[in-house]
Amino acid sequence: MPTILTGDRPTGPLHLGHYFGTLANRVRLQREGADLFVLVADYQVLTDRDVADRLTEHAEGLVADYLAAGIDPGAVTIFRHSAVPALNQLMLPFLSLVSVAELGRNPTVKEEIGASGQASVSGLMFTYPVHQAADILFCKADLVPVGKDQLPHQEITRTIARRFNERYGPVFTVPEALLSDTPHLLGLDGRAKMSKSRGNAIALSATPDETARLVRGARTDADRHITYEPETRPEVSNLVRIAALCQGRDPHAIAAEIGNGGAARLKQVVIESVNEFLRPIRARRAELDRGLLRRVLDKGNERANAVADRTLAEVRAAMA
Repeated sequence: MPTILTGDRPTGPLHLGHYFGTLANRVRLQREGADLFVLVADYQVLTDRDVADRLTEHAEGLVADYLAAGIDPGAVTIFRHSAVPALNQLMLPFLSLVSVAELGRNPTVKEEIGASGQASVSGLMFTYPVHQAADILFCKADLVPVGKDQLPHQEITRTIARRFNERYGPVFTVPEALLSDTPHLLGLDGRAKMSKSRGNAIALSATPDETARLVRGARTDADRHITYEPETRPEVSNLVRIAALCQGRDPHAIAAEIGNGGAARLKQVVIESVNEFLRPIRARRAELDRGLLRRVLDKGNERANAVADRTLAEVRAAMA
């Protein structure tokens, strides 16, 4: 079975967009027997902000979301960037394999710099794709689940793997992208995507009342008749899509049932659908304690360190 690397930055709780975009896929890959590494990318929090606020709390919160969503720490390696020194040491030789011009042309970095809202960003943002390459290559991942916007990062990883192998000998697998076909969820405010920092997402840890408040404040349009037309009615269609995903049904059928019920009925259907979907996830999360979350990370960090130490030793031997 393939080795797969995926992960998240600990900047806040995971939300429905994460669940349908990545978490459900991770659970599926886990069940299929993949050797899955899930990275809590705490060092990458600093790429687009000055300080890493409440880092330990957010890291443990990520692990809680993972376990509540169905990730099994007995089958999956969950670990933190900062706990695996050998992984981060790989960034130095990898930086020597790409040019400044290649990093400057990366469209994903340009977009992330723009989205950060900062007048200037640190060098970590510029070298972020190389750090991500170290994340992927330290465990010799065969597959990396990504969205289309992450393909330029993935291509830099593939370039680094090929150039290292050509220059020093065959050490790394050249990983392939595993593209998701999960429907894209807009933010509840109509923005391009749900975001932890913009307050336009429904967190997996949100209470039923918080969920209701967020959905009732979601943008719709003036047409009372509810239809599923993502191109012409994006906000309404987004709410229909959320209900459909939570119910496991076709969005056109959901829209047809609501019909002339208007935005109020649509939002009530979404609230009921989301709260029912999240009910078992919330229940599992409530049973978790910090001691368990720390033990999960300790165990994952131990395995990730063993893998990273072995890979770094291979790199040093090849470059000697």
